Amino acid sequence: MEILLFLFAMGLLAAVIGPYVLRRRGGRGIHQVAPGSPDAVDPETYGFLRQEEQDIRLPGPDQELLDVLDVVQRTQEWRAAAQLLAGTPQEGELRWQRVQAFAGAASLELAQRPGVGGAWLRDWRSESPKDAGAAQVHAEFLVQQAWRSSSVGEDDFRIILEEARTVCGDAALLAPGDPVPYIVELAVARGLGYPHEQFDQVWAKVIDRAPRHMGAHIAALHYWCEKWHGSREEADHFATTAAARAPQGSLLAALPLFAVYEHISDLVMVRSFHESAVVSKAVQGALHAVHSARADDPMTAHVRHLLVLFLVGAQRWTDAMHQLVRVDGHVGALPWTLSADPAAEYTIFRNLAVAGYESSGGSPATLSR
Repeated sequence: MEILLFLFAMGLLAAVIGPYVLRRRGGRGIHQVAPGSPDAVDPETYGFLRQEEQDIRLPGPDQELLDVLDVVQRTQEWRAAAQLLAGTPQEGELRWQRVQAFAGAASLELAQRPGVGGAWLRDWRSESPKDAGAAQVHAEFLVQQAWRSSSVGEDDFRIILEEARTVCGDAALLAPGDPVPYIVELAVARGLGYPHEQFDQVWAKVIDRAPRHMGAHIAALHYWCEKWHGSREEADHFATTAAARAPQGSLLAALPLFAVYEHISDLVMVRSFHESAVVSKAVQGALHAVHSARADDPMTAHVRHLLVLFLVGAQRWTDAMHQLVRVDGHVGALPWTLSADPAAEYTIFRNLAVAGYESSGGSPATLSR
């Protein structure tokens, strides 16, 4: 996927700068860059941050979480994390995102300092074994570790996921009404290859507790995709059914766009693809979803990031810019996180959008926020 995105971006780059040429003045070798080319634009004039300033930990702002993460990682003391999760409601998306963030931080620490990193999570689990938040973070940590080790060996992958399944069960017992343990288990189901009947049992427990949980639906969608256990038709049916049943203001209306993205490697990423009826309908559904969603819905940033990929591909520069001004600064979301360098991947597409926008006559003054 990372190579596909890079080639896609390079093809778009050629399309954007193709109409422009570099001219030399007065024989001095000074290049006059045509307005609208990527070499001429300055994303910072739109208030965008430099590549090295992009935060890859989260898809959007959660200052309370970032403050706690800084404390935990600086002091290696887990109590601030426990307190934050204890005060985060079970319902809604925020608790799930914070569990993922804590698990991701511990996983990254361990990767950077094998055998030592992430000690605060081990201490949290051992010193507070009845803490539901600790169990949830531990389960998600194991899932992330399993996928990190998937290229090393199938045996290690399955052993770690089996342990994750056990911890999911522990977490569910500690907080019976919380959907998070079952959402974590959806990733376990994908990795271990649960038969559909067993997956349906887990999914039923999720929707009993959080029927409109966008993060859970995205996790379930991964399972239904052809590259895992379902087929493309099953995945599309799952996404379109959820979108059709979504109430006004629900981001589930954007789920078909995630289904399209899951299968994007099977398709030729050319402009005709982006103008096809299926893709156009999915993009419009996602645009409607982010327009209608609550301003504080933490999943909105996820949808906006994915929209950037498709809107740039369709050369809908203004629409892409409207998403970018709302997400720039945080790039911890699909499609960027599949890259080894999410900030660099995001910056390529952002700069393409700026170049295309200016080549169409746009400027910082004409961009509404």
